[in-house]
Amino acid sequence: MTYAPFGSQGHGEVRETSTVRPYAVTGGRVRSELSDLPLEALVEVLPGAVSSFGLPPEKRAILQHAAHTYVSIAELSALLRLPLGVVRILVSDMQEEGHVTVHTSTPVNVHTGHGSSNSGLSLSVLESVLNGISAL
Repeated sequence: MTYAPFGSQGHGEVRETSTVRPYAVTGGRVRSELSDLPLEALVEVLPGAVSSFGLPPEKRAILQHAAHTYVSIAELSALLRLPLGVVRILVSDMQEEGHVTVHTSTPVNVHTGHGSSNSGLSLSVLESVLNGISAL
């Protein structure tokens, strides 16, 4: 790691910048099984993961930023000053290792009488809800 000046000169503030290339951080990978995580996916640190030893600095930084609150993939990318693709790969690796949980918004399957029958809601339930709302 090297240090570079941050902000206006004369304030003495320094910012830590990485000299490691993004492809080295991910081990040369550009994709993982779960690397298509949405930008708004929220990362939650699992209990005991903060005290994990042997993690690279980027993964430790993710744990530190997400230790007290949920943090989105986009926020982590900005906080770590790493490309989104790199953060997605790191977070998906950490999820597979059991350090974090990723919360995504997945659409609800709706069964409308067409197609497969392994969906969540039926058309009659949706009609009942609509009728109830209309009656208000």
